[in-house]
Amino acid sequence: MKEDAALLPVEDARARTLALVSPLPPEWVRLEEALGRALAEDVRAQRTLPPWDNSAMDGFAVRSAELSAPLPVRLQVKETIYAGQTPRREVQPGTCARIMTGAPLPPGADAVVMRERTQEVPGDEAVDILEAVGPGHFVRPRGEDAREGEVLLPRGTPLGIPELGLLVGQGMLTAPVPRRPRVAILSTGDELCRADAPTEGRIVDANAPALSLAVLRAGGVPSVLGIARDTLEDVYQHLAAAQGYDLVLTSAGMSVGEHDFVREALEKLGVERDFWRVAIKPGKPLAVGRKGGTVYIGLPGNPTSSLVTFELFVRPALRRMLGHGEVEPPRVSGRLDGELRKPEGLAHYVRVTSTWRDGELWVKPLSTQTSGALRSAASATHLLHFPRTSSRLATGDRVELLPLSWGA
Repeated sequence: MKEDAALLPVEDARARTLALVSPLPPEWVRLEEALGRALAEDVRAQRTLPPWDNSAMDGFAVRSAELSAPLPVRLQVKETIYAGQTPRREVQPGTCARIMTGAPLPPGADAVVMRERTQEVPGDEAVDILEAVGPGHFVRPRGEDAREGEVLLPRGTPLGIPELGLLVGQGMLTAPVPRRPRVAILSTGDELCRADAPTEGRIVDANAPALSLAVLRAGGVPSVLGIARDTLEDVYQHLAAAQGYDLVLTSAGMSVGEHDFVREALEKLGVERDFWRVAIKPGKPLAVGRKGGTVYIGLPGNPTSSLVTFELFVRPALRRMLGHGEVEPPRVSGRLDGELRKPEGLAHYVRVTSTWRDGELWVKPLSTQTSGALRSAASATHLLHFPRTSSRLATGDRVELLPLSWGA
């Protein structure tokens, strides 16, 4: 693998990463397990919903043409229809039916007058209608939600709570979705130890647990491979054990220091590198490659850098594996409360906190932007994109923001 001479723009690096992945093979899973994935095939409606015209309000089912005379119009109430009941009588001229929300509309009726716009006649099964309505007023028509045989949800539809509710309403218990990506996570560094190990002279590895949680939240199945020591052989052995996963994430060891062996170990393993180093801060020493069906992404070692690059590159890749059509990080517009300066050349992704003020989203950079401490990311709500071609942003400037998925 030859060295790349130039830094790759963020957009190009993300596009090249996404080109290496595709939706994983489909499986049929219970609906609660499908949440957050996307449909692997079209789903057609098996039932017409609602199966009949029904009332959208508590009120009176009427013949709307009879309400054109001067108001009020007095009608005889011939029956009361509750949700779950079948109407027993047709609404004839001069009559109506008391009806509850969700109850089927009786034959002859074509509209519903809400109860608040009527006045019942004391001691008589009659009601005065106080407003004129047209056909279909407060009526939910048959097939409004779905008609049997039509495409209910097309392939690629993200399955959120309303979509799953729609499938439940069709009597479905399972859905076809890509299987969850299996993701191996490897930390490297002699200075690292596990949280339950003696820490004398070392620091606890926070990257693997944090990335594991990020993978889980993004819909993947994480497996932590442990900590590789700073030798080519140990890094190689750990990476060799990760073959067969859909995605392998490493943290640290991607730069040019004497103990940075990840790139060399990946080359020894036969991974074909697509690119190395991106025009970004934090996260410049990012590397992406593939061997067979496994994609390898080498993340920076600094904890916040690894989380930022996860948001920008790994999470979109996982979303594509899960079948989503829209995988790019979401973006919103806001205004900067503060001033930012930098040299041109690298795109900066600045951690900010947000408040809603004067009808707009205002963001303020965190006081520290160090990438070596997770605390610098703990209260961030967005990443502010400071373009690589810009050198200054001032208070009030409109900025592009990426909402963060790692928050509570």
